[in-house]
Amino acid sequence: MKHELPKLSYNYDSLEPYIDAKTMEIHYTKHHKTYVDKLNSALEKHPKLQKMRVEELLRDIDSVPKEIRTAVVNHGGGHLNHSLFWEILSPKKQAPYGNIAKSIEKTFGNFENFKKQFTDIALSKFGSGWAWLLVNNKGKLEIISTSNQDSPLMDSKTPILGLDVWEHAYYLKYQNRRNEYVEAFFNIINWNKVNELFKEATD
Repeated sequence: MKHELPKLSYNYDSLEPYIDAKTMEIHYTKHHKTYVDKLNSALEKHPKLQKMRVEELLRDIDSVPKEIRTAVVNHGGGHLNHSLFWEILSPKKQAPYGNIAKSIEKTFGNFENFKKQFTDIALSKFGSGWAWLLVNNKGKLEIISTSNQDSPLMDSKTPILGLDVWEHAYYLKYQNRRNEYVEAFFNIINWNKVNELFKEATD
């Protein structure tokens, strides 16, 4: 089974002015496609692993042969992280609601506290990586960052909202102003999808 680029549910320009069309096109057709291609290449001589979903590979990363483990982490993680990222973006501004809104309020006090903590994590990430809202192995919400394309799944944590803070995700529009990119992100979060992922992770 070859891993493939997921189809986007919106056009490259749908997220403007928050994410520009050229960045979306390059990010999706170049960066994400490269992760997919290199993941498939790494798995070429391992037919059993080819049959596994990338989530399964990352959750049990220690069982992946050492000679391809780093490639699976980097490119499998890159594929999975970006697949989630596209899903939790929406051209239409939404507000958190339902169970995820209640859990954010319970965990962080209110949405503004959550937003501040998430923003601080995203801005303090040195170099390349991701900021995450996830469900930990105790079923609780948690905000963390990971480096490069590491997936929270490798630590038995389920990501439900992620922000790519690699420079390629924002540099064409925001240059070195990561703070503006992070602020813009809150205008395009697909809270319907986040709610759905939260439900799956806590059921």
